[in-house]
Amino acid sequence: MARQQLDALDTKILQMLANNARRPFLEIARECNVSGAAIHQRVQKLTSMGVIKGSELLIDPSSVGYETCAFIGFFLKDPSQFSSVVEALKEIPEVVECHFTTGQYDMFIKLQARNNDHLLQIIHGKLQGLGLARTESLISFKEVFKRQLPISNED
Repeated sequence: MARQQLDALDTKILQMLANNARRPFLEIARECNVSGAAIHQRVQKLTSMGVIKGSELLIDPSSVGYETCAFIGFFLKDPSQFSSVVEALKEIPEVVECHFTTGQYDMFIKLQARNNDHLLQIIHGKLQGLGLARTESLISFKEVFKRQLPISNED
């Protein structure tokens, strides 16, 4: 998707929502010196343009029993099977991200598992049958930080 042209109000709205997606529109409107309806319309416009993809509730995986975070690079036996592998990965709830990449891997996924034994079960029981030549796994000890991209009108 091409970069969208955003004005100063769009940028300010995005900055405020990126910091707190639950911030009330009326509070944003007061800070931007516009009406609540104007903020609502801008958010709807940004959503229809594809700039805003939605909002999400973030759950700490370890607080609900998922202690192991792993990143796995896939080497596909047949790279033309990318679409069917993606569809199969969508059926594995522990897979939380999937990327088509350049470099050594055909695909790269992120998954959450309850522990290392559970990770091994997922790899052997769910991933091996997907037409993979081989995989390389990295286990994350701890997510140090995660943040939104900076929003600005600068190129």
